[in-house]
Amino acid sequence: MRSAGPSARPAPALLLLLAGAGVFAAASPQAPPLFNVSLDMAPELRWLPVLQHFDPDFLRAAMAHIVWDNVPKWVLELIRKTVRMLELFLPKPFIGEIRGMCDALNFQLADCILLNLVYESSAFCTSIVAQDSRGHIYHGRNLDYAFGNLLRNLTMDVQFLKNGQVVFTGTTFVGYVGLWTGQSPHKFTVSGNERDKGWWWENVIAALFQRHSLISWLIRTTLSESENFEAAVYKLAKTPLIADVYYIVGGTTPKEGVVITRNRGGPADIWPLDPLNGAWFLVETNYDHWKPVPKGDDRRTPAIKALNATGQANLSLEALFQVLSVFPVYNNYTIYTTVMSAANPEKYMTRIRNPG
Repeated sequence: MRSAGPSARPAPALLLLLAGAGVFAAASPQAPPLFNVSLDMAPELRWLPVLQHFDPDFLRAAMAHIVWDNVPKWVLELIRKTVRMLELFLPKPFIGEIRGMCDALNFQLADCILLNLVYESSAFCTSIVAQDSRGHIYHGRNLDYAFGNLLRNLTMDVQFLKNGQVVFTGTTFVGYVGLWTGQSPHKFTVSGNERDKGWWWENVIAALFQRHSLISWLIRTTLSESENFEAAVYKLAKTPLIADVYYIVGGTTPKEGVVITRNRGGPADIWPLDPLNGAWFLVETNYDHWKPVPKGDDRRTPAIKALNATGQANLSLEALFQVLSVFPVYNNYTIYTTVMSAANPEKYMTRIRNPG
């Protein structure tokens, strides 16, 4: 399968560069557990071996807290009343996977569906795709979220297998069938960042019954089905979604990096790497890149400063991890950091941040 990822320890020269940029390395990040999920199994069964590694009482309590404390009661009641209809609308294999985990945990199906919908919102993230001076593409992301004490204990890396072979890898949470972060080996990498446009439940209710895709489900479908970087970009740009989002995509050859700013119906903007004109990296947080960053949440500027201090010639997965350890790019809400390169899929590395 995969080897241990790159060391989180930077070289001394890199430390000096980062110190000059006013950054710090976060203490004691931890590797999440790694599980295999066989796509050859029935959807209702494929996550059950993963659940066996977790305390079911903790999982039920965590799911209840995330759903009941963050979903308006009227939304919860509406979903419960229409759950059978939703089963018909929600695509395979996702609804089968949700149902299988829900049955195993003795949880209401409506609540399990809502758990997956809640994760489609409020993910404040930073994603970076960059090209070094030799033409290698690197991709990294921080995922920042509330419920940190719970989610850090639910974070896992998953290798999805067909015929015993890894077809794609992702980082997710127990009970959640979507992916915000993933890699198709030797093809492309993807991360998603929230683009805040209205209340999430309004987006869900308005769009679910039009059979638009959930943001994270499209990432997973793209990882499973797209054969190369160009096909992935097209699918992520054109597929109707339940809400706006930023998709960040990295490839395997020079200039294969892009930020796709999405409306529900299609792309609002496509922003490519342009190393020949000095744009050797793209930094996306949760704001349109052509607009000013809010003063109260500027993660973009510190990330840019750290990348410039590192330099294109010194770029590596280890260096990118350190850039993602800059404050406030890395902050108290950061759940995990992932660095990856589709050309070197064995180096996919996730670290849980702020471990308790």
